[in-house]
Amino acid sequence: MLNQGQYIINQNSLFSYLIKKKRIEISDIIKHEIKKKKLKINSVLDIGSSSDKESIFSNIILKNLNFTSNIKSITNRKIQSKLFKNILIKSITKKFSKKIIKNFMSDLVLSSATIEHVGSYNNQKRMIENIGLLTNKIFFITTPYRFFPIEIHTKIPLLHFLPKKIFRKILNLFNYNFFSKEKNLNLLSINELKIISKKIEKKFYLKIKFLKTFFFISNLILIGIKKND
Repeated sequence: MLNQGQYIINQNSLFSYLIKKKRIEISDIIKHEIKKKKLKINSVLDIGSSSDKESIFSNIILKNLNFTSNIKSITNRKIQSKLFKNILIKSITKKFSKKIIKNFMSDLVLSSATIEHVGSYNNQKRMIENIGLLTNKIFFITTPYRFFPIEIHTKIPLLHFLPKKIFRKILNLFNYNFFSKEKNLNLLSINELKIISKKIEKKFYLKIKFLKTFFFISNLILIGIKKND
């Protein structure tokens, strides 16, 4: 997960407007899925939360869902937010105790634009497995699509289509040292998202939804609906 100040966006730009628009679309998809499945949501957990005033789209998905109570957060950094009843500062890729799982398990678990920042394939896999442990009914994991023509963090077109090792070496040459490290940016394709989700298929019905920008897939949403025991 990114530290505050490491991902700076001009909040008055078209790019910023598009990010905000996509996050509102994501919250609308979440509302639709919950309504379609007739799920009663009594508790919500947000993974990788940010401070309320960090940017114009901080926690905008949660805010647009209009949940007002029993919202918890797991994040790897200290944040300030009035949204959350309880905040646990811990990496989502680490092992969770039974006590933490019990205290933070929620009907609805959300993670927006975090999984691409937790590091390696194995870390991404552990993140999904942990979210599975923390989900009582349904989860949503969103991430930018690796093969959208413009890489949203560096705003460089097409370079990220190259093999990841080559992409990172070139980012270093262009002085994008932070994003050149796998631990800070590891973009996912549709197939990669499917592969790292395999282990929880026995407990969840999984599907991937797509958001498009300018006719290209720009965001992936992994949805997991818990199977009845």
